[in-house]
Amino acid sequence: MKFLNFQAVMIFITVFINMLQAQNVEGVVKSQQGIPIPGVAIIIRNQIVSKTDDEGVFVLPKQFNLPINFTMEHPNYQSKNQLLSESYQIFLLKGIAGIEELNPIVITAPSEIKPILIVPTNTITAETLEQQSPVMLVDAMNKIPGVFIQSGAINTNRITIRGVGSRTLYGTNKIKAYFNGIPITNGVGETVLDIYDVENLQSVEIIKGPKATLYGTNLGGTILLNSKKPQTGGLSFQNNTTIGSFGLFKNSIASGFSDKHFTIHFNYDHLEVDGFRENSQYQINSYFLNSTYRFNDKTEISLLFNHSNYLAQLPSSIGKTDYLENPSKAAFTWLKAKGYKMDKQTLGGINLKHKFSSKFENSTSVFYSYSDHYEPRPFNILDELTKGVGLRSIFTHTIDFLGRKAIWNFGTELYQDKYDWKTIENLYATNNGNGSLEGALLSNNQEKRKNINVFSDITLPLMEKLTLQFGLNYNKTNYNFKDEFNPEDVNPKASRNFDPIIAPNLNVSYQLKAQLQVFGNVSYGFNYPSLEEALTPEGIVNPEISPEKGYNYELGSEAYFFQKRWHILASYYILDIKDLLVAQRVGDDQYIGRNAGRTLHKGLEIATDYKWTLTNAFNISPYINASFNWHRFKDFVNEDMDFSGHKLTGVPNLTIASGVALNLDKFTMFINHLYVGKMPMNDANSLYRDAYSVLNLKLNYSGQLFKTLNFKLNFGVNNLADTKYASSILINATGFNNTEPRYYYPGNPRNYYGGVMLNYLF
Repeated sequence: MKFLNFQAVMIFITVFINMLQAQNVEGVVKSQQGIPIPGVAIIIRNQIVSKTDDEGVFVLPKQFNLPINFTMEHPNYQSKNQLLSESYQIFLLKGIAGIEELNPIVITAPSEIKPILIVPTNTITAETLEQQSPVMLVDAMNKIPGVFIQSGAINTNRITIRGVGSRTLYGTNKIKAYFNGIPITNGVGETVLDIYDVENLQSVEIIKGPKATLYGTNLGGTILLNSKKPQTGGLSFQNNTTIGSFGLFKNSIASGFSDKHFTIHFNYDHLEVDGFRENSQYQINSYFLNSTYRFNDKTEISLLFNHSNYLAQLPSSIGKTDYLENPSKAAFTWLKAKGYKMDKQTLGGINLKHKFSSKFENSTSVFYSYSDHYEPRPFNILDELTKGVGLRSIFTHTIDFLGRKAIWNFGTELYQDKYDWKTIENLYATNNGNGSLEGALLSNNQEKRKNINVFSDITLPLMEKLTLQFGLNYNKTNYNFKDEFNPEDVNPKASRNFDPIIAPNLNVSYQLKAQLQVFGNVSYGFNYPSLEEALTPEGIVNPEISPEKGYNYELGSEAYFFQKRWHILASYYILDIKDLLVAQRVGDDQYIGRNAGRTLHKGLEIATDYKWTLTNAFNISPYINASFNWHRFKDFVNEDMDFSGHKLTGVPNLTIASGVALNLDKFTMFINHLYVGKMPMNDANSLYRDAYSVLNLKLNYSGQLFKTLNFKLNFGVNNLADTKYASSILINATGFNNTEPRYYYPGNPRNYYGGVMLNYLF
């Protein structure tokens, strides 16, 4: 009997081993940030035996037995020899020190179906972000042609894309932004990016103009922030510490775990800096959690949570004399009031993705946002609270079309928020030099904003080389306003239901050769006025105010040469915007929004980079990106002044971002240079900011202490030449009581930073 039991066990073991041998031997190739890499060649005995798919997975032919040595090769990553000893091993490749990926790739919003945009977009990768100081996105985003960010402080940034948004005095609007597929733009189009930790981002994708139907049709375009995932299978832990000039201290802690069904990534970041100007201290704590559970091949659920709280002192802008002689000064009244911002922001969302079949799938997210903002200013104290909820759902269906695969996307995005805000008298002048002090309540208001977007696009391969993409976006927006300070009979309730807007979009791509394509776009976009712009000073809705609207026309080409080592992307665009929104002064500190004109944005954008691999351990990657801007007021009359034909205020005529990355084994050096041309500071074009150049340098050294412990040392210098420049301009500034107009936000002088990163893989 014992013999029979033993024999049965041996038979079972033999069958089990044979079953294992019959299974396919698989492996997974990822970047060092844990992102699957498609198209990696698997080479055994000088022959390509397999390539990785979209999930980074490769399968070896059955004739190969384990263990076996093989080589991984990819044009954008360093070649690597490895030993495959068991099935489903995970291998990491280090990227060549390139600058950015500018290919027409799938938009990679995590936790969401990946819509395809057939015209090229711009992507800033994690490798590119690592070439800069880990404090701000500004330096990396200013490399992208057509994108220009003016930065008054870490938390005061104005993003313009192809000139759109340049007239916004503070902050960013007229673009749409998403974080992991969840909208982070509020109900009146305002976007804040600086609360998201740079070291937690895997990529930043920028779509210029209103040509991404599935992400709205804002005239400026769309910015997609995508977070990092766990670096590899199993458990990982990473700590990154940076110290630098002006009291800079930053510490980021990240931990993650992943297996076939479950991934979780957590990041905590603390940043503090004194700043080089008076009254410019800044401190922020941010927390991020992203987790996904995969039930099976068809269904997965994801959870996202991001919270930040910061305290930022505000030096504000200064006049020309102080800018030239003492740029570290704060504005006099802001220093006396000790002006600052205190902010708490939370974003949470749940996403469910399900494949109904191999050709039909859906991704649905529900999300909640919360913002508590308190800002003492010399003229009053602003107290704001915004709560928003929304839903975003996208369906994707693959259709057979003329024997080829067509893709149809359709869905909706619903969002509403409630904005409570009040202003309070600031008694700083009588507070014995202790700064701001609350006095009497000046106003108390409530706004409710609702946005409904319904969208659809279809990608049709008309011929082998010709692809057409047509999209349609329907938008309905509603504002409701309630004055809770004045009696209702004095200031009645106000509401504005804007007429629905239907925005079409057409993209065309033609592949002339394997490594040469031309593309074009015609699209229609719009920007709604804020509710404040839609109200008169008496709180009555202005029935004549209307959204800005415009057409975008674009032609371009993308080409590769020398076995894809040299890449060129060029595009020429015309953006014709009418019903330009401006703030019309109607009294002391009283404005009314009005549609005052028309702007014509013309530009040429060229981006080129080259990857020169001398050996497996040594490569050089230079790049140069240029924007030539010819933006003008086509028809613009404001306060009885005719500015028609003048150059658009707040946009430089030329920007050139250039640099080189040198990678020698474990050592990397990055040199980045930004040239910004002269820029009109007022609508009359009577005052210009001078052109300037900023040079940055960063050195990295990577190594390994133990098998599971990697490290990276870095040292950097920003503004290496110690250039004096204005990093932001307050356009059309005016002086009061015979004081100079305060146009200038001085840029940081030469400053240094350095740090160490430890990475544990268990």
